[in-house]
Amino acid sequence: MILPTPMLLQVADPTVAASTGVFLIATVVKMLAIFTLYMVGVAYTTLAERKISAWIQDRHGPNRVGPWGLLQVAADGVKNIMKEETFPGDVYKPLFLIAPALAFVPAMITWAVIPFAAPWGSPWGRIDMVVADLPIGFLFTLAISSLGVYGITLAGWSSNNKYALLGGLRASAQMISYEIAMGMSTVAVLLLSGNVHMSQIIDQQVATNWNVILLSVAFLLFLVSSFAETNRVPFDLPEAESELIAGYHSEYSAMKFSMFPIAEYANIITASGLMITLFFGGWDIPFTSWDNVGPHTGLKSAITFAFFLLKVVAFVFFFIWIRWTLPRFRYDQLMALGWKIMLPIALLYIVVIASAILALDATGLSRGTVAYQGALFAVNLVLLVLIVFVLDRGRLISPAYSRLERERVARLRLMAQQSDLATSRES
Repeated sequence: MILPTPMLLQVADPTVAASTGVFLIATVVKMLAIFTLYMVGVAYTTLAERKISAWIQDRHGPNRVGPWGLLQVAADGVKNIMKEETFPGDVYKPLFLIAPALAFVPAMITWAVIPFAAPWGSPWGRIDMVVADLPIGFLFTLAISSLGVYGITLAGWSSNNKYALLGGLRASAQMISYEIAMGMSTVAVLLLSGNVHMSQIIDQQVATNWNVILLSVAFLLFLVSSFAETNRVPFDLPEAESELIAGYHSEYSAMKFSMFPIAEYANIITASGLMITLFFGGWDIPFTSWDNVGPHTGLKSAITFAFFLLKVVAFVFFFIWIRWTLPRFRYDQLMALGWKIMLPIALLYIVVIASAILALDATGLSRGTVAYQGALFAVNLVLLVLIVFVLDRGRLISPAYSRLERERVARLRLMAQQSDLATSRES
């Protein structure tokens, strides 16, 4: 039986033998469409980084290749492909070659379970706007995204270079440290939604309110962990050009070298998509319910997809903005933040939110009521005030601080002034 072309877009039930072929073909079509757009987005995020940094530093940036420099990405790609491949004599070639791909592939695969638009109720059946609508989608993201550290670590080890090895060890320690805090921060999301299905997490936010309001502390923890997981400033210690030359990719050249920045930008887009799905309602359009009720037309799917892209672009801009605004931490500050601050706060937050949800449910309040949401917001507001103004006391949220006590710093300054005064008198 030959199916008409529109049937190829139908997401049919894969458990029915007659529809298995349609399901497989539809999955392939969505993979090609979404990952093509994903790769184009990754490529142009590199241009956005250079353009935004130029804007922040009051200069032009790339503007010679194509109109407004839009073809600079293609020029850079051709340049990197044409460059000579170099292999230092002491590298372990098998892992040296495969490491760039291991760094990039997990970020791309993670995107497969992120819903990017409202479902489309087509004449041929309901089409879910997600490449793989897994019932354990959230657990899938945690499992796959954690594999990216292997590419970076193996790149540092296989290079047989001390600077590369130090960068790889830093990356593995950093990612493991902050991955725990990231996973713990999302437990509150699962407690509120009662499901690990990504679409169900979005539906819970549509029915109540965005989790960034109901679970503000969890969002803050997830945001900070995302910067550490993507090796972005102020957590770019694995590269640290002033200390380790270029870190784990010091010995790479040509396109293999380019794969590591590409993997970084791919991780930025994937982390942005995850934050939007878990805390900003996914494809949900704010201040309207038009997109959440039937009939689910193609127009609704297109508009919600546009809003989802707009949210992703906003978070990508935020990542780049922070990159060109803040300096990096010291390594001891980075590790102390992850283990001494982020992890204890995440564990305590799980206990507080679980207790609050249990108490509110015991009162009989519906989760969609203003009272229920207001109570959760108040709990998060109190915790944010305690974290920022009481526990932190201006040591991390404000600029970097010295380990010395203020009184000792004042004495040292007084001694320096007296020494300068004595020197001036002798002269």
